[in-house]
Amino acid sequence: MKGPLALSIGWRFYRARQSNSFISFISFASTAGIALGVAVLIIVLSAMNGFERELEHRLLGVVPQADIVGVSEPIANWQSVAEGALLIEGIRGAAPFIRMQGLVQKPGGFQGLAVVGIDPKEEIKVSTLAQFMSDASWQSLGQDENHIVLGQSLLTKLGLEIGDTLALYVQDMDPEATGSLRAAKSHRFVVSGAYNLGGELELTTAYIPIQYAAQILNMKSGVTGVRISVDKVFDAPVKVRELGYAQKQSVYISDWTRTQGHLYQDIQLVRTVMYLVLVLVIGVACFNIVSTLVMAVRDKASEIAILMTMGLSRLAVMGIFMVQGALNGLLGCGLGGIIGVSVALNLSAIASSVEQVLGIQLLSADVYFVDFLPSELHGSDAALVIVMAFVMSLIATLYPAWKASQIAPAQALAGR
Repeated sequence: MKGPLALSIGWRFYRARQSNSFISFISFASTAGIALGVAVLIIVLSAMNGFERELEHRLLGVVPQADIVGVSEPIANWQSVAEGALLIEGIRGAAPFIRMQGLVQKPGGFQGLAVVGIDPKEEIKVSTLAQFMSDASWQSLGQDENHIVLGQSLLTKLGLEIGDTLALYVQDMDPEATGSLRAAKSHRFVVSGAYNLGGELELTTAYIPIQYAAQILNMKSGVTGVRISVDKVFDAPVKVRELGYAQKQSVYISDWTRTQGHLYQDIQLVRTVMYLVLVLVIGVACFNIVSTLVMAVRDKASEIAILMTMGLSRLAVMGIFMVQGALNGLLGCGLGGIIGVSVALNLSAIASSVEQVLGIQLLSADVYFVDFLPSELHGSDAALVIVMAFVMSLIATLYPAWKASQIAPAQALAGR
């Protein structure tokens, strides 16, 4: 019966201390602090999960997850490389590409541009690029014509529209040309479409039909390289090495951790820093529980002494004050969990509403790879945060509860 008795008395003490305005305020501050810390931590973790999701499905769906490129000569028989790739467990697709570097004229000078020749029928096996442009734009890349698809940001920056003509300067690859530095040669392209992905990729990468790219580079056979997609993006470095080591010709091996890995590392760094900061916020709120209980112990010293003379054990006294602190923690965790989960589930819509009301843009597509605030709530994250905060609040009750159990009944009653 000691457990239910401690719970009952602890609940009565918890309700009775609301009559003391100062203790009541400190109690409210601790509860509010825990609720705020739990809610914000759940929201931040959901936002970081959202950025990871967009990184994987948006950016890593378009840029190569991994690729192999011929060192001194093109990859002649890319079909056999693709067939070999599909034999490796974990690789789900392979497609050829031809890549070149060019210069496009813009107001005030030139801008470097990576031009990638693709075959839409093969590219769809390894890329989600088609999802970020119109069907007409995607189909134009399957024609052996001078079509080019630019990022929407670059299209706007250049002041062009679909159907306009664009001059692209690339290195002259004529085998009869002499000299170590060959002059750049201008090629005319018709802007057949635009893709809207967001981020730096829109400004630096354009797509053309693979057949036309081969004509520009005088590649009668072969391709620059083969890109692959994998079931799990973090397996890409291992899978592409296995594929590269199986090739007879010398190849360069690359994967997304080299080209886009900094984005993932930035997300993890922000997650870690925010986690530590908000855990400290919860810790400070739990410290208020210590202050509240210390004052409650002094306020209830005579009542505790009377209960101890009636046979209440010191362990039960500890339980009484631990229950009071646990109620603060439980209330704070419950409120914080409800608020955090509710906001996390609607974070993108809330951020969009804030942008419309204030007339600002929280995330710029020219800087980040998304132009909205993503969110993905994981139940495990919310549960971990709530349990962690509750455990911290329980730990905060130990010292004042122990001090309460050390009260000498005779001295406390004499002081009364």
